[in-house]
Amino acid sequence: RRAQAVCIPAIHLHMTAATMQVSQKDFEKAQEQLKLLKKDPGNETKLKLYALFKQATEGPCNSPKPGMLDFVKKAKWDAWNSLGNLSQDNARQKYTELVSSLVSAESAGQKKDASPEEGRHDGYETILVTTKNNITKITFNRPDRKNAINHKMYREIIKALEEAGKDDSTIAVITGNGDYYSSGNDLNNFTNIQPGEMEKMAKDGAVLLKEFVGHFIDFPKPLIAVVNGPAIGICVTVLGLCDIVYASDRATFHSPFSQLGQSPEGCSSYLFPKIMGLAKANEILLFNKKLTAAEACAQGLVTEVFPDRTFQKEVWARLEAYASLPKNSLAVSKQLLRSTEKEKLHAVNSKECEVLKERWLSDECVNAIVSFFQKKSKL
Repeated sequence: RRAQAVCIPAIHLHMTAATMQVSQKDFEKAQEQLKLLKKDPGNETKLKLYALFKQATEGPCNSPKPGMLDFVKKAKWDAWNSLGNLSQDNARQKYTELVSSLVSAESAGQKKDASPEEGRHDGYETILVTTKNNITKITFNRPDRKNAINHKMYREIIKALEEAGKDDSTIAVITGNGDYYSSGNDLNNFTNIQPGEMEKMAKDGAVLLKEFVGHFIDFPKPLIAVVNGPAIGICVTVLGLCDIVYASDRATFHSPFSQLGQSPEGCSSYLFPKIMGLAKANEILLFNKKLTAAEACAQGLVTEVFPDRTFQKEVWARLEAYASLPKNSLAVSKQLLRSTEKEKLHAVNSKECEVLKERWLSDECVNAIVSFFQKKSKL
């Protein structure tokens, strides 16, 4: 399972002689405005804010570098240290400008939300759920994080699948907002965990994953994945539980389990050999092979590949035609196709989650994840 690392780029700050410095009062006002923001600005922006605040109040980074295992503190230290000798006045200026841009963006977003999209479901923060033309669409909606799945997003997808299974739609579609379909597990799922909390983290994670995959196994209607870009980890493995998978030709499929000291999930240990044959499945599940969309289609994981420039138009025209078919006929036919496998799939899901729980607690897994983050931080 891929844990997407937070890249901490050097914060490039362009200052001109004409730039007016903000007052201490403006700086303090910006701090208060930041507290009033309703939307999480994302990890990268929060790190910039942290670094600029520290630089503005204390000057250049003066604390010792944290150990590699303390991912959160190291990310903060790297962000602050990247500012170098930026003056406190300029840091205060940049902090105030950044907060102002966040406030403006949120205000514009609130105005847009005043007239929500037709058929949009309320109560979601990490995904968008809409029902229109007999299609319930579930969209991964963390484009700034490449649609990485955090714990909240796992739970929201579970809720959305439950609702979509019971509503009046004929089919359900899963896709991603932005350039990525999904980059897999969010870094925050694996960070800032104290040694004494590891066992609870592994147990809770296994329970959540089992429930998540179980909802794909039990989904009663045709479930179609519209893979608009790169897909990694859990979002690749559950594709075997979807009824149709359409992909843009710029999509890729990657499940780097052994690279991260982990093991397959999403019923892929059973379905991938069944779909593509043992030899091809071994390359993907054991040796981390990344597939192009054309390769994934040739091996049976993807139903059809479309040119990216016409992908959305062609796929949605086809989906709307599917959604006009008799709803109950589709649901009954799906159950005939899937019912004989359900018991087996639930057993596989349980076993995979049990093994993963053991993997997450292993030194090998911890060391592999640390090594992965170290490589990312050098990029």
